Amino acid sequence: MTRSKRIYVLDTNVLMHDPTALFKFEEHDVFIPMMVLEELDNGKKGHSEASRNARQVSRFLNEIIEAHGSRELDGGVPLVHPQGLQLRSGNAAGRLLFQLKPVDASMKFGKVMPDNLILSSILQLMNDHPGVPVVLVSKDINLRIKASIAGVKAEDYENDRAIDDFNLLFTGAAELPGDFWERHEGSLRSWTDRGRTFYEVKRSDEDGWYPNQFLYLPGDDEVEMRVARLEGDKAILQIVDDFRAPQHQVWGINARNREQNFAFNVLMDPDIDFVTLLGTAGTGKTLLALAAGLTQTMDVQRYREIIMTRATVSVGEDIGFLPGTEEEKMTPWMGALTDNLEVLTHTEDHGSWGRGATNELLASRIKIRSMNFMRGRTFLNRWVIVDEAQNLTPKQMKTLITRAGPGTKIICMGNVEQIDTPYLTETTSGLTYAVDRFKHWAHSAHITLRRGERSRLADHASEVL
Repeated sequence: MTRSKRIYVLDTNVLMHDPTALFKFEEHDVFIPMMVLEELDNGKKGHSEASRNARQVSRFLNEIIEAHGSRELDGGVPLVHPQGLQLRSGNAAGRLLFQLKPVDASMKFGKVMPDNLILSSILQLMNDHPGVPVVLVSKDINLRIKASIAGVKAEDYENDRAIDDFNLLFTGAAELPGDFWERHEGSLRSWTDRGRTFYEVKRSDEDGWYPNQFLYLPGDDEVEMRVARLEGDKAILQIVDDFRAPQHQVWGINARNREQNFAFNVLMDPDIDFVTLLGTAGTGKTLLALAAGLTQTMDVQRYREIIMTRATVSVGEDIGFLPGTEEEKMTPWMGALTDNLEVLTHTEDHGSWGRGATNELLASRIKIRSMNFMRGRTFLNRWVIVDEAQNLTPKQMKTLITRAGPGTKIICMGNVEQIDTPYLTETTSGLTYAVDRFKHWAHSAHITLRRGERSRLADHASEVL
């Protein structure tokens, strides 16, 4: 079945969100209205991610036109990536079309403003290409509503979605069926190595297990295991440590529920380099990451220091410029750090450092860094905590994770229900992207924390408000 060729009209926000969007429409044509070029020109100044993207789009357009030569642009320009990247489909690329003439008076839509000028150019395009489906692609909901009123088909830009439905996102843990042991009775093999119990079971495609995924069997036969290795049709499962027991405290903190126990298992494992923690407010993400980091930095001395950073996106109005050094400017954003340090320094036991450990001592090993200055850095033997990671784009997430040098562990955590960045959604957030892309890797792990442990007031507020 062959699909009819369509013309996709790209809004400015799509190109400033993803400069490579030009090349994501396979064999279909892409139309750029004159107003979009004007807005790209206005948005190119500055050091923000959007400004960098606007400049990159301009470079792409220039290279495409230069590769076309001195020929006329009337028939469009072959849409070939300047770096020669292959399209995901095997089809030939479409053409890049520009608005080459002013809009007829009869096609003008509403009063003169950018969105209406874009819509007017689309109405003109539909008039000039009868019978060819024209689709507006925009991340601006209001423009999509206006387009529907004007009789123009409009869609959100979905090519950067990590997954189609957020509910399908990997949670990091799965419940085993009640007859699990009976099912594997014939193929089960068990052994003990260095005090740890392992099981080898035969797996099927229906299991859908990933490396470092947690499996649990609730009820009387309660057991909690981690997928240690996947070898062909065999899976090696390892019984997890119980950090809920008093003798298994991490910097004086115990896990309060199953998911927190799973989180401690991966945070304390030196073989895992990348951990993602998802969870609503009060599930203990920051506390767990800090407690595990302090134990391995101060007691075991596996890491040299803890580095904490976060996306500086305000919930309300911005409070303006902040005085002082990079660390002092970041301090107001790091309330979560100071709140959790207070909990960790007031527990009964502080491990080998004794109860005399103070905030000043800990502060010498905890560095607060701004994300704006991460490009070009390399972290060696550091414990890096990225808070509020749901506000990062996939590109920003890549910039951060690629800072890791030998011996560094990165923990990304956030709540995708609290995204404050414009144009990011649950399915396009960099945190969602990282969870989905890393789930097959043997040195990464993910846990979705479900139960709030802050207070009964906070739990009730989460449910009813």
